[in-house]
Parts: sequence; C-alpha cells; structure tokens
Amino acid sequence: MTVHERAGTPARPEDLVDVDALLAAYAATHPDPSVDVQRVAFGTSGHRGSAFTATFNDDHIAATSQAIVEYRAAQGTDGPLFLGRDSHALSEPAWLTAAEVFAAGGVDVVVDSRDGLTPTPAISHAILVTNAGRDGRHLADGVVVTPSHNPPADGGFKYNPPDGGPAGTEATSWIADRANQLLENGLKEVRRARFDAAAAHRYDYLGTYVDQLDQVLDMAAVRDAGVTIGADPLGGASVGYWGEIAQRWGLDLTVVNPDVDPAFGFMTLDWDGKIRMDCSSPYAMASLRARMEADPAPFTIATGNDADADRHGIVTADGGLMNPNHYLAVAIGYLFAHRPGWPAAAGIGKTAVSSSMIDRVAGDLGRRLVEVPVGFKWFVPGLRSGEIGFGGEESAGASFLRRDGSPWSTDKDGLLLALLASEITAVTGSTPSEHYARLTERFGAPAYARTDVACSREDKAALSKLDADAVTATELAGDAITAKLTRAPGNDAAIGGLKVVTDAGWFAARPSGTEDVYKVYAESFRGPEHLTRIQDEARGVVAAALEGSGA
Repeated sequence: MTVHERAGTPARPEDLVDVDALLAAYAATHPDPSVDVQRVAFGTSGHRGSAFTATFNDDHIAATSQAIVEYRAAQGTDGPLFLGRDSHALSEPAWLTAAEVFAAGGVDVVVDSRDGLTPTPAISHAILVTNAGRDGRHLADGVVVTPSHNPPADGGFKYNPPDGGPAGTEATSWIADRANQLLENGLKEVRRARFDAAAAHRYDYLGTYVDQLDQVLDMAAVRDAGVTIGADPLGGASVGYWGEIAQRWGLDLTVVNPDVDPAFGFMTLDWDGKIRMDCSSPYAMASLRARMEADPAPFTIATGNDADADRHGIVTADGGLMNPNHYLAVAIGYLFAHRPGWPAAAGIGKTAVSSSMIDRVAGDLGRRLVEVPVGFKWFVPGLRSGEIGFGGEESAGASFLRRDGSPWSTDKDGLLLALLASEITAVTGSTPSEHYARLTERFGAPAYARTDVACSREDKAALSKLDADAVTATELAGDAITAKLTRAPGNDAAIGGLKVVTDAGWFAARPSGTEDVYKVYAESFRGPEHLTRIQDEARGVVAAALEGSGA
C-alpha cells in the first residue's frame, strides 16, 4: 500500500467534490444496465456508487425501492418502513426518491420526527423495539441511505429486514435482480407518488435510542467517574446524538466538531489522498489524534464515527488510535466479565479475518467462539436470539446485547462501542489501551496487516469457490498448518476464499469485489518479520491451490 504524500493533512479546496454538479448528475444521468458496473449490486452493506460514474442515481434508487416494495409484499412484511439517511450529498435526494416509490407502493414510510440525520444503529434499534411487541404480525423493516465511510461523491442504499440487521444474501440477490430487471425495462413498472414528509408517520429515532442507553451500558458509572469524552462525528449522522447523550445522561462530553458539510471539507485526507470518513484510519482521524497528543490530553477518551455511525474509532491519551482488532478483544474481555445478565451460553462472534487475539480471549473466558464469513449479517440471528453476546468485525463494526441479555441492535453500532470505551475506563480505572497491553502480556503481541495481490478475474472467481482440498501445503512460515478453511467454522457458510491457520499465525485470501486483486489478511504472534514471511508464502499457497483446482 503506497501512502499518499498528503495523507493525514487537511483537505484543500481542490480536493472537494462539486456538490451542485453531483446532485445534477444524480437527476440527469441514466445507467446502462448492459454495463456490469452500472447495474444494481448489493455488497456486504448495500448498493454503493457515484452519480459521476452512473453507478448511483435516481434510476438506481427508484428501481431498488420498487424491488423492495415487491420483496416485502412477497415476504408478508406489511408494517412500517423506517427510512433514514446520513450526511452525504447524495443521501437526501436518494432518500426522497425512495420515499416517493415507497409511498406509491402503499408502504407506511416512517421518517425522523426531528427532520434530522439517522445513524444506521438507530434504524436497527427502532425496528427491534417496534417488532418486539407485534407478535410476528405487521412487522417493521427499514432502509438507510448511506455509503458509510465512503468518499463524499458516493451514495449508498441498504435494506434492513424485520430482524433489524443487514439483509442476507437471499434478500439482497432477489432485490438486486428485480431492480436490474426494472432498469432493463426502462422503469416502466416503477410507480412514484408525491411524498409529504410533514404528513408522514414520524418517529423520534434520537430520543428513543438515547433514552434507552442505560439498558445496554452503565451510564451512571461513566457519569459518576467523571470520564471526560471528546466525540467527533466526522460530519456524520451521529452529530445530533452526541450532544443529546451528554445532556440526557449528565456526561462530561464535548462534541469536538459539530459541523455538517456534504463536501466534508474539514476532514484530513485518508491514506490514498481521498476524503474518507473512516474512523479506524489514523490518517482520517489525524485531527482528533492531534488533540489527544497534547500534554495534558483534553479528554480521557476520544471517539470518532463514520458518516452513518455504524463504525467506531477509539483514541486514548496513552495509546493513540486503537487498532479495531485490539479494541474488539478488549471489549469482549470486559463485557463477558461484567454482564451477569447475559445468557450463560452466549458465544463470541468474530469474522474469519479478525485477530486471533479474540480466539485467545474467548478461550480464557471459556466462551464459545463463533467464527463467520466477512459481513455483519452473519451475526444477526445470534444477536436476536442471545446465542451471541457480542458480534464484531475487523473493520471497526460491532454490537452487543442489552444488560438483561435481550437484543439492542442487530446492525453495527458505532455509538454503542464508542461509549463502551468510557464505561470500561470508568468501571476498571484503566483505558482500553491499557487493557490491551495486559492482553499482550498474557497472550503475546500479534502483528496484523492486509495487502492486495494482483490477479485475473478468472483467478478471482476460482478463489471465491476454492475447495480446501486444493491446498497441498503442509507448512506456513515454518509452522505446521493446523487448518485449511473455505467455510467458516461458526456457521459452515462459505467464506468466499481461503484461510490457512497455524499455531503461530494465519492468512486469509479473499477476492476484491471491485478490483482485479485478492486481499490477503495475515497475522503472526511472532512479530512483524514472521508476518512478512506469512504474507510472502501466502501468495505461493494460493497460486498452487488455484493451479491444483484447474483454474
């Protein structure tokens, strides 16, 4: 990965998106459904693209919304649909497009009573709260218009069914296929009606979410300990939530940047020189990191969220910006020791490319480890049933149960994980960084990295369908291979690639969905040099496996 020379420095005028031109392109540009990249395609977090590249515009959202109208009817979902949006420039027009199609389809569209931005976790929370009292009838679902942490020129659109979490592959495949049929037919079957937000069904997303926080976190402990908190919404949907949280729960909390700007001109550039609201990136979080490097630091804990607040970034004065894997391990260790109301059999959910430090913490706790493929959707059933107490992924997304063991949200909740850092500090007297240092003293200090390897589209397709028996290697970086996985051990779902494990490290190779590369995630408990050896040998293992499979 080549880091841009201006990474971590403030954006300049020439870095900013032309918002007026972007909005004009959303309305005027029409996709060509015969071009693969211009079709509706749901990744792990919905359909994403830009109006400038004919990959996200009015046609896409109208077709996708019509497909959702038809899908929910086929599923018997006839309750309200919670509709929210983040602060990206394309989110508001896409929100209105969707509302018009939903209204024409007879859907009871629910909008924010405060006419504000809506974090993804607030939508998930609203769905679960509403459906809890409905006895399986007239169930609610939701849509969040967001590309998450993506650059300002991007738009995104994701569907959350009645289980509150990201839609599964069966649902997203159906919706995408139908949306593309509608595009191919010139949108002739898409109906639209005028939408009057003022007259629509309204719901206080913010108030309901904030008022119930003590059901999932020890807010009194945070208040009484006097933990000072600096919260940076990075210009996203959490901007209105943090001030309300401080007031409602009496916290010593400062919103360090209350600005909302669709060009996100206040950001520092990410690793590649682009504006990206990635709260796990040290470059995108450079401003907040600089604040915390002052002597003395202005806050005990500082946090960041991406644009829809489904991700978290944790900054401590003693450790700087925490690696997401490190914080997940700390959060798991703390929660399972401080939640006596959780089911005794509740397991720990992690993705196949998350740190093995989590495995060691789970073993120490005597808790079942549930390892699943990449994508938060795999945690949804377990979080709903209580079979999983905590589900987290390496990209800084996680959620966990209420204190009584019932579900809080079944989508990633960056607000929740950010506040948890303050609870950990308040209750234990140590910051999450200090807790992680203790974990490394007990279990070793892993080195973790992700790299990209160029490959053909044919090899990408073969890798995604690889059989574990195609791996003939018996050693990796000097250690005996203990597992060769193409299916996740936690739910036997295909991981869409390959994972090879030893006692001292592992690597996982997964094809990129957007580039002709495959991603190599790797970790070593023997240090950076051993990690490099794992990464180097991973290429050979993958090449031999692809050749052996006939690719």
